[in-house]
Amino acid sequence: MTMLGLREFHPFEAAGERFLYMVPSAGVFHIDEASYDVLRALEGGAKSPEELTAALAEVYAAEDIAHALTELHDIRAIGDVRMPPERPLPVLPPEDFPLTTMVLNVTNKCNLACTYCYEYGEDKIVDTEFGSKPKFMSEETARESVDFMLKESGSNAVANLTFFGGETLLNFKVLKKTLAYAQEQAAVLGKQVRFSLTTNATLLRPEIIEWLVANEVGVTISIDGPKESQDEFRVFKNGMGSYEVMLPKIKELLKHHAAHYIGARVTLTRQNMDVVSIFRHLTEELGFGSVGFAPVTTADGRDYAIEGEGFEAMLAQFQELAEEFKTAALENRHHGFSNLNETLEEIHKGMSKAFPCGAGLGLVGVATDGDVALCHRFAGSDDHKIGSVQEGIDKTLQSRFLDTHHIAHKTDCHSCWARPLCAGGCYHEANTRYGTTAAPNLHYCDWIRTWTDTCLRVYGEIAAENPDYLKRYDREAQVSA
Repeated sequence: MTMLGLREFHPFEAAGERFLYMVPSAGVFHIDEASYDVLRALEGGAKSPEELTAALAEVYAAEDIAHALTELHDIRAIGDVRMPPERPLPVLPPEDFPLTTMVLNVTNKCNLACTYCYEYGEDKIVDTEFGSKPKFMSEETARESVDFMLKESGSNAVANLTFFGGETLLNFKVLKKTLAYAQEQAAVLGKQVRFSLTTNATLLRPEIIEWLVANEVGVTISIDGPKESQDEFRVFKNGMGSYEVMLPKIKELLKHHAAHYIGARVTLTRQNMDVVSIFRHLTEELGFGSVGFAPVTTADGRDYAIEGEGFEAMLAQFQELAEEFKTAALENRHHGFSNLNETLEEIHKGMSKAFPCGAGLGLVGVATDGDVALCHRFAGSDDHKIGSVQEGIDKTLQSRFLDTHHIAHKTDCHSCWARPLCAGGCYHEANTRYGTTAAPNLHYCDWIRTWTDTCLRVYGEIAAENPDYLKRYDREAQVSA
């Protein structure tokens, strides 16, 4: 006799409807009352189809229960109890998996002295203030990096090149020549390169803004909020705050670069946790179209580290912005909370991750000397090097890294329903907290599960009340293809 039991899923409600988030397939399914009651009946233990039909006979006809059982079995919400739980298999991407994004660290030098900056962390090669790597990338290395990127992009028609630092604009001369070279070489190959950069905005000048606009370079500004927040940690080397310097430059950029993507990236610290007020300032007062927040990456014990109740406070404010986002989406209005927007896109596309991000695979970071690292946060770290732009990626190192870091080897994650979206979390965060990139970020687990549930509920509300809004994620997928 077939005995049925519950498989892996996360139930949630939205807009008065019931949904299941399936693990590990990452599908989102609306279920009716009969299916819901079948699942509740199985909470007490395995039952045969006949037992389920008898248990629910007073409420549902036999054919309704049979239909519910078929649907629940098809989406793998229920199954034969003799079948073992589904666990991720350590299947690696093909060796020729194309590179999608290259982050080019054109300098490791910065004109600010932000206390929490990871650029000068212990994982970097340090023997002077800015390390033993060259302070600035040369034109030759930048050209070699472009050639590397275009080659490694394989059959992709589009490659993404992000300029990064240090403070990126300190090496503006190389930026200009590299962009022009990339455009020329891509045209020869029938490809397209999309450009972006991250900057602290203090070095923006009219000619730089004109260049950004003319070349459709997407810009992310590192800014922590209004003056009191910005000047807490983001200071010049003499201790002077940076807000008053960057403010007129940001306004000028937003004024002239309005047609293209300009986003703000905020680092949250124990001293800077008023997420909603920061968001209001950056979007309503300054005019940023998109704002993303990230808690500071640091080991426990630092005076700016977020711990304990700080995570709860951050979550509550994220949830407040999520409610605002949902309201805007139901009215087809834009809302710039990028943390939620990015997760909604992943949910909509049914992403079930074997790795938390594209680091070391679809994305790499290039140090000033041309060494290729897992991502921009590891650029300059010999321990996390997987090749060079001159010699290419060391496929043995890359394969070893991907195998070791596959979610199949993170046993702490195997029973977590949020693993399709999390996959253990950021490698750099893990390396800083636990001393190894292979560790899951266990200090974030409860936070991630609660935030993911919030995102699912918002997604369910939009899917039920304004499904056309979600079509934008399909369009974005077509544009990036």
